Amino acid sequence: MISADDLIELVRNYNPKTNAKRIAEAYAYGAAMHEGQFRHSGEPYFSHPVAVAAILTEQRLDDATIITALLHDTIEDTKASYNEVASRFGDEVAMLVDGVTKLTNLQLSSVETKQAENFRKLFMAMSKDLRVILVKLADRLHNMRTIKSMRPEKQVQKARETMDIFAPLAGRMGMQWMREELEDLSFRVLNPEGRQSIIRRFITLQRESGDVIPRITRDMRTELAKAHVEAEVFGRAKKPYSIWRKMQEKEQGFSRLSDIYGFRIITGSEEDCYRALGAIHQRWRAVPGRFKDYISQPKTNGYRSIHTTVSGRDGKRVEVQIRTRQMHDVAETGVAAHWSYRDGVRSENPFAVDPAKWIASLTEQFNAEEDHEDFLEAVKLEMYSDQVFCFTPKGDVIKLPRGATPIDYAYAIHTRIGNGCVGAKVDGIRVPLWTRLKNGQSVEIITAEGQVPQVSWLEIATTGKARTAIRRALREVDRERFIKLGNELARAAFEHVGRKATDKVLETAAKALRVKDRSELLARIGSAELTAHEVVQAVYPDLVQHEGDQISPRRAVIGLEPGQSFERAACCQPLPGERIVGITFRGKGVVVHAIDCERLSEYEDQPERWIDLHWHDGTHPAVYGATVELTIGNDAGVLGRICTLIGEKKANISDLKIVDRKPDFYRVMIDVELRDAEQLHSLMLTLEADNDVAAVERYREKPQARARAS
Repeated sequence: MISADDLIELVRNYNPKTNAKRIAEAYAYGAAMHEGQFRHSGEPYFSHPVAVAAILTEQRLDDATIITALLHDTIEDTKASYNEVASRFGDEVAMLVDGVTKLTNLQLSSVETKQAENFRKLFMAMSKDLRVILVKLADRLHNMRTIKSMRPEKQVQKARETMDIFAPLAGRMGMQWMREELEDLSFRVLNPEGRQSIIRRFITLQRESGDVIPRITRDMRTELAKAHVEAEVFGRAKKPYSIWRKMQEKEQGFSRLSDIYGFRIITGSEEDCYRALGAIHQRWRAVPGRFKDYISQPKTNGYRSIHTTVSGRDGKRVEVQIRTRQMHDVAETGVAAHWSYRDGVRSENPFAVDPAKWIASLTEQFNAEEDHEDFLEAVKLEMYSDQVFCFTPKGDVIKLPRGATPIDYAYAIHTRIGNGCVGAKVDGIRVPLWTRLKNGQSVEIITAEGQVPQVSWLEIATTGKARTAIRRALREVDRERFIKLGNELARAAFEHVGRKATDKVLETAAKALRVKDRSELLARIGSAELTAHEVVQAVYPDLVQHEGDQISPRRAVIGLEPGQSFERAACCQPLPGERIVGITFRGKGVVVHAIDCERLSEYEDQPERWIDLHWHDGTHPAVYGATVELTIGNDAGVLGRICTLIGEKKANISDLKIVDRKPDFYRVMIDVELRDAEQLHSLMLTLEADNDVAAVERYREKPQARARAS
């Protein structure tokens, strides 16, 4: 544990005008309050707040934040009170300490609805003072660095929470170094075998080809000197988790993964950044599609840098980031750069982002999301997303998350444009609405009078703003249709238990489910916001609970014409419980697809062939096939245990194929027969929890993998 004098010296390095006496008093007060308390490792507990404060000095934060770090556990874990902290160290520190305490008490890894509410509270706390989350991130970083002293099950819980919430939050705030360290520390707990495998391969690679970082660094410095560009060059190997993620995303083995080294060039001016880029591209071949200019189009968190990937004669790729010193400061500390000090005064960094504006941009669309599940989906999309920059026909820039489509672009311009969208042109060429936009593209939206959003857009849109607007428009435009469909679904569901869906029964159900009236209830059933099963259960719970008959596969789908046959699409393998749509085929009947099936785009221009369908509520037999893709450890007995786990979940294996075998792991495709989507979800969670399972996902065919049906 570092002393008070050492901590003060760390602060003085960047803030000579620091109030040393006040920090020393906070150090002494915190030590006194935590006297007699110990960590799981046996160290004095106060060593933890001191370490958190030391981490924050690396970001050159102000005295109030350093003092908050020293006291951040006093109100929660000691006899200290809010009023006492306020009287000794001021209202600002007391408010920050209280904010950290409230964040600590949030159970961020709980069930979905509560997790969504906790995200709301998290953003509310951030909006009051972002320094609260800076202290909390430093607190989590030190806890992850010392996690080995915790119980194994507690380690897994904390690591999963860190990977899901705190690491992406640090990245969203621009603190990329912290994100990478949090991810790698979590990876060490969640998949130690995978991490060790990466490290072993790194060691083997260095033994075979030597340490290439010093050699490439020297070459880059030489090229920059020839171009008369004064710059510093730093190289590093990427973190094990970053490499593991690339292997999963690209479905490549370590030996085929080329860009595992990263280099940074720090220049004196913005002009030198572009001169350095020219020197690098003149010496090495640029990899197409891997260039990003965040200097001319900065991220919302203030991040500015030029990114490029180049390839040498040996085929090895390296990523290069080029930025000025001020840009580098923001890249290292992100939004925290707003509070950074240099020489005793606030750092006047022109690239630092106003935290209030940043929070406003992050939470703008979340306020419109009333539904917990929608809110949680929207916030996670925004937390994990990078950004792309597209141009309007007039040359204005529209910022969107990576993976955005023309629909997201249309709603980003105006809700009216989004609702009226009938098509899009990218760089002058007509494209489908599900096309993923790329950096620098020019996008033109084609609108038409009378056009209304389609239900399928919900599966295409990626931004919270677009999804919210689509849902709102669908509720307004399709209300009558949903009421009619809901009435039919309710009638069938009540008849299934021997009852009638009278007006009085439906009014009673609406009251029980806290829905405004009967019409609203039917509209929600028709729009799949409520299931008819839930409505029946609200009025006749005993009948639903004791009704155990299984639904025949021949009558499993509602919405077909009398005598009309159907079959499940092999490309998406829809399961009972999932939203579905039917496509008619001459002489073949109806083929049922999941609403998010990519192959539906083939029929966008044939609306007359689409049919609204729903699965019958109730218990279905386990006869519906689905394919699960697993990446598992290549050890004796692993595959047998996986098959046993599947059997224990009452799922029958109909086929099993090994599609890729590697020394450390291999991929298998397992066809299982299931009752519904809920059973599939439960099965995948069980498999994911196994130590020897590196990845599990549902396999679906891509459109190009199948010939277009006539």
